[in-house]
Amino acid sequence: MEQWMQRALQNARVATQQGDVPVGAVVVGSDKEVIAEGHNTREAEHDPTGHAEIVALRRAAQTLGSPRLDGCTLVVTLEPCVMCAGAITQSGISRVVYGAADHKAGAAGGGPHDLVRDRSLPHRVDEVIGGVLADQSAALLRDFFEPLRD
Repeated sequence: MEQWMQRALQNARVATQQGDVPVGAVVVGSDKEVIAEGHNTREAEHDPTGHAEIVALRRAAQTLGSPRLDGCTLVVTLEPCVMCAGAITQSGISRVVYGAADHKAGAAGGGPHDLVRDRSLPHRVDEVIGGVLADQSAALLRDFFEPLRD
C-alpha cells in the first residue's frame, strides 16, 4: 500500500510544479498493478472538477474501457471531498486508501462526512483505509499553503 501512496505523492508533487494544490492519486487494478494516475489540475486546466481523484478515475475508465472500476483501489494523498466521494461510489471502486485526513471537507470518514460508505446511497465502497503516509501527505499540503497564508 505504501508503494502506491509513494506514487500518489509523486503525482502530488507534479501538481505543485504546475501551481495546483498538491494532491495525487492512483487507481490500482485487482491484479495489484497501477492502471491510472492523476493529480490536481484545477488551476492548470481551469476546471473545477480537476481533482486528482476525478482525473485518475477518468483515466482508469478509459484504460479499462468501462465506467465500472469494480475490484479497483483508489489511493489518494488527501481524503476525498464530497464531489470525489460521489464519483468514487458511482465508479464502483472497492477500496479507498488515503493519506492525510481532511478535517474540514473530508467525505471518507476522516472528516465530517463518510459518503463513500453511506448505506442510504445505492453504491458504496467496501473498505476505507486512512492515514497511509499521512505525515508526508500533510507536509506537502502545509508547504504549499504556508507561503500563501503569510
